[in-house]
Amino acid sequence: MSPSPAASDRTRQLRRVALSGLLGTAVEFYDFLVYGTVAALVFGELFFPGADPAVGTIAAFGTFAAGYVARPIGGIVFGHFGDRLGRKKMLLLTMGLMGGASFLIGLLPTYDTIGVWAPVLLITLRVLQGIAIGGEWGGATLMVVEHAGERRRGLWSSFTQMGAPLGSLISASVVAMVSTLPKDQFAAWGWRVPFLLSVLLLGVGLFVRLQVVESPLFAEVKKDRAESRLPILDVLKRPRPVLLACCVGIGAFTAQSLLTSYLIAYATGIGHPRPQVLTALTVSAAVALVVLPCASALSDRIGRRPVVLTGALLSAATAFPVLALVDSGSSGALILAVVIGHGISQSLMYAPLGALFSEMFGTRVRYTGASLGYQGATLVGAGFSPLIAGSLVASSGNGTPVALLLCGGSLITALTVWFVRETNRTSLGDDPASPLP
Repeated sequence: MSPSPAASDRTRQLRRVALSGLLGTAVEFYDFLVYGTVAALVFGELFFPGADPAVGTIAAFGTFAAGYVARPIGGIVFGHFGDRLGRKKMLLLTMGLMGGASFLIGLLPTYDTIGVWAPVLLITLRVLQGIAIGGEWGGATLMVVEHAGERRRGLWSSFTQMGAPLGSLISASVVAMVSTLPKDQFAAWGWRVPFLLSVLLLGVGLFVRLQVVESPLFAEVKKDRAESRLPILDVLKRPRPVLLACCVGIGAFTAQSLLTSYLIAYATGIGHPRPQVLTALTVSAAVALVVLPCASALSDRIGRRPVVLTGALLSAATAFPVLALVDSGSSGALILAVVIGHGISQSLMYAPLGALFSEMFGTRVRYTGASLGYQGATLVGAGFSPLIAGSLVASSGNGTPVALLLCGGSLITALTVWFVRETNRTSLGDDPASPLP
């Protein structure tokens, strides 16, 4: 028997929403890794030229952190209007602002051209980018989750999560190509190319996003005129889910930040050739594209908590061996280190988060709650890790602080996940509903 027209339309919409989430996260992580890579390679000399090279790199990562500080603001603003007016409208705005800011970074004059205004404009665009990203993930993920069936939310939400390695894969490939330029040409104009090319991903993403329909669960809330007047206040009246979400996500984002953007600065600083480091990141992203959907589907069967816990314990246990592999100087060991630490361990921690965070909040405040939890975790885990690692490595003269940060973030996740109740059998309703039979 062929499916009914209504069922076929629901399936078609679910696929569009999943593709929209995939592309939105791909734009986010493309921008993330491009910015982190270029900041590590040339932003110190281009935007902070008077500083010592190590200080210049730390200052460049300071602008990186500024974007993360802005993310919770974006989560509150876009979460408020997403819970009041609808998910789709906010997602069109977040993608446009996110991609537009990245494109403008590619057009920025450097310090030699406009002086102190160069870093000021860089930080401004980075903050705007952070605000947009703050509203992107939560909206994109819950759109998928709210369209998906009760039993396969993890699998379908993995499309949004898979945007992370896809964006990383594309960015690493683009940066690797422009990195073949002579050093003076890369510093003069080559670094701009990856930012300018982001407009292509943006165009495709907006086209797909225009084709999706509003979340059926939110449409029901809107129909009943049951929207929250101030979602942020409703969320903060019961802060436990947000705090738990923040702590559960810290391990994944600490690993993601230290083993992608910061790794480029660290590994090239100890003698690994730049193309070799980018190759390691590319291989790791390819592995993550396989691990993420498998781990997400597994979380539908055995639960979100066991999958996250497995990744966190594996990440903590391998933190020091991973650093030792990086420090060995071998290209094969470097690839193995990034695959273990990022492609496998980080992916296991990250895969179930889309479904888990969405299931922790009711429909009336889901956009705000999931966004705050996720962006709080990125602020603590990813925003400050490169800055802290760079400062500690510069003062200690060795990479031990990197392993300690990686291990510490993973243990926070492992400990916190014990306090989160299992959600893979919950029904999405106005409140975080009771378990399904």
